[in-house]
Amino acid sequence: MSIPNEALQKLMADIESKAAFSSQQLQIVKAQMAAKQRDIRLLQLTAEELNTLPPGTRTFEGVGKMFVLEPITSIKARLENEEKTLKNDIKDLEKKYNYLETTFVNAQQNLDAILRGR
Repeated sequence: MSIPNEALQKLMADIESKAAFSSQQLQIVKAQMAAKQRDIRLLQLTAEELNTLPPGTRTFEGVGKMFVLEPITSIKARLENEEKTLKNDIKDLEKKYNYLETTFVNAQQNLDAILRGR
């Protein structure tokens, strides 16, 4: 049983658009993951710098256009919480990346199958 040319062309166009969309989304997710990795590294470097300070050191945290006196322990706790949040975000992005990658591969395989069957 043969598929009419119009239906075949429409099917191919749909598959190509899915593949293109998945490819674009893959690039976006890669960029988001890289940005989150950079943020984690910045937090780690900041925590390392805080660890070198003596315990009684007065530390300030920027809030808008002003600086507020904060104890080192609260700043370290905030940095740890932010790092955990970023790591969870990266895990979610990895899941999304795997899904998009699977979608892209499936679309490519479908296109190949249609072209070979033609």
